[in-house]
Formats: sequence, C-alpha cells, structure tokens
Amino acid sequence: MPETFDGMGTHLRRTPLYERHRALGAKLADFGGWEMPIEYAASGVLREHQAVRERVGVFDVSHLGKIEVRGPGARDFVNSCLTNDLNRIGPGQAQYTLCCDEKTGGVVDDLIAYLRADDDILLVPNAANCAEVARRLTVAAPPGLEISDRHDGYGVIAVQGPKADETLAAVGLPAGYEYMSFVDVVWQGLPLIVCRTGYTGERGYELLPAWEVTPALWDRLIEAAQEWDGLPCGLGARDTLRTEMGYSLHGHELTEEISPVQARLGWAVGWKKPTFWGRDALVAEKTAGPRRIARALVALGRGVPRAEMDVLDTEQNVIGRTTSGTFSPTLKQGIALALLDPSVPEGAEVAVSIRGRALPCRVVHPPLVEAATRQI
Repeated sequence: MPETFDGMGTHLRRTPLYERHRALGAKLADFGGWEMPIEYAASGVLREHQAVRERVGVFDVSHLGKIEVRGPGARDFVNSCLTNDLNRIGPGQAQYTLCCDEKTGGVVDDLIAYLRADDDILLVPNAANCAEVARRLTVAAPPGLEISDRHDGYGVIAVQGPKADETLAAVGLPAGYEYMSFVDVVWQGLPLIVCRTGYTGERGYELLPAWEVTPALWDRLIEAAQEWDGLPCGLGARDTLRTEMGYSLHGHELTEEISPVQARLGWAVGWKKPTFWGRDALVAEKTAGPRRIARALVALGRGVPRAEMDVLDTEQNVIGRTTSGTFSPTLKQGIALALLDPSVPEGAEVAVSIRGRALPCRVVHPPLVEAATRQI
C-alpha cells in the first residue's frame, strides 16, 4: 500500500485513488491516519456540498475500515458484541451499529454491518478505529470463527445526491433498491458490493470494489456524473453535509467518554438482547437518565461555532459543549452539534462562547435540512 509521512514524521496511508486526487488538485490532509482529499482546486467545499444536495457528488472514502467475520455462528457472535440487533435484518441488508466498551458503555466506534449470510458478515468501521475493533472481536471470538482485517482489501466510493441512481445506471450498476440494502455484483471480473447507504442525508450509494479496480471504477463514475454537473467531493463537504443532518462523527459526537444514550442513538441499540458489549452500563444510564444529551444549534447572528466551545444559558452559565461546528452552505448560517444539560429544551435560546464573544443560537432537533436518504 502506498504511504507517506506528514511534516511531523507521522506515517500516513494512501487509498488507491491518491494519484487521482493529486491530478485533480486536491488539498490533502491527515484524516484518521490517511492522506485524504479535503476539497478539490476547481470546486471547493461550498460547490461540492451544493453538488451533492442538488445533483450528485462522488467521494473517495476508501480509508474506512473493513473487517470480515466468517464461520459458523458469525451472526450470533457479532450480535453478542455490537449494540444493534442483527436479527432485525436478513441477508442482503446492512445495519448501523456501535461497538461499545464492555465496562463503561462508551463508544469505541460506530460502523455498518453488511449481513451476507449467517456465517459471513462484513463490518465497515472508521479508519482510525479499525484495528481496535478487529482486536476486540478477535479476543472475544470462539474457535472456528475467522476475524480478518481487510482494510486494504476493498476500496469505498460514495455516490451521493438526487442523481445518484442515474450515475450508477450509466456505469451499468444496479440502483433503485431499498435503503440499507445491498447487492453483490461482478465488475471487471472482481466482486463489487453496491449498498444504498451514505453519510450526507441525500439518496445515495456506497460501492465497495476490489482495491485494485477502485481507480477504474472512480474514473467511470466521475465521467458519468459529469452528465449532471456532478463533482468529485472531498471530506470537507462530507463534514458540512453530515453536520447539517446531525450525523455523529467518531471523535466528536461519539467517543469512549460519550455513550449511545448521550448521543441519542438508542435506536441503534437492541435493548431486548440478552447481551452485547456495554449492556449493563447502558441500561443503567438509560434508566437513570443521561447527564448530557446531544442537540443541534443554529446560529441566530453572524458567526460560526466550532467544536469544543462552551454553550451558555441566558445567565451565562455553562450548560454544555459543542462537539462539531461549521458554516451551513444550505442554510447560510453557522450550525453546531453539542452535548447539553438534559434540562435544556428544544427551542431554547442559548449562546456559544467564541473567543469571549457570545453567539446567540437556537436549540433544534436535527436534521437541519430535509433528509432524502429513504426516498423511494
């Protein structure tokens, strides 16, 4: 796998599309230990964001992890470890789930589980946490189960936006099936997973090709997207898009110090399951009520909140802390995600302290723009 070092001597990994990004004039930066495109010279974050909301955008997210769990009882084993209930879905479906610390219930990572069969599951965690999730599964796995870290076995290309279906069809790939379902196809003689998932709030797909054919698939998709003025998009736009939707990002809204209960992700927890990592701690927290809860904020004045800023009430008391913040290209306002005292109601006016200046904000329920992920 190609690799490089940043200015501090830190080892950085590269996806199979690194040379494509350089040719497109991408601004590259360290993301989870990978040298990834933040934005492209010909467009920039705002135009890339707009392309996804209005037409189609194509993202390289090959830095995401891939872990295969194979062998008799694979479904039952994964179900006993991760929070969501894999028995809610069948083969050919995917599920958002969480890997929590067994003692504290804090989130080690959030990930997507692809259920191929009872004895064959593909997990897609975040880049920086793949090795740790694989380690925990390996330690817990019974004899006969194989846990394989396939981080560089698959690329991942996200095609997101109202014209995502048309873009896939132009490349000869299947589209139009249900949200959180996937199909296995063959592309250039190698397996390709096409899943109707995404991280932007728009209708879209995530494609998992073999690592070696990822550049060829990228080229075809970029060419097809041009029919609708689609753009290659970097992780800068991915962040503004997901923040508008209130989607959590590990390391911000989710950490080992932030539980699914605090993050308002109880819907991704199989509360009736007899066992999963962190169950006792999470049930206790849910019963007692969390000490803080995830909310969204919309700025009422000029200014852009950022992560790790104090949130104040009308009496200037600290009632929480932002976890993410950005300028919303759709709303043309500053927005943020925050962990607040549970007593703070939606609709309340608060303030974010920005270098000593109080920026008035409204507490709202995400998403901040209409979601199109589940549209038929």
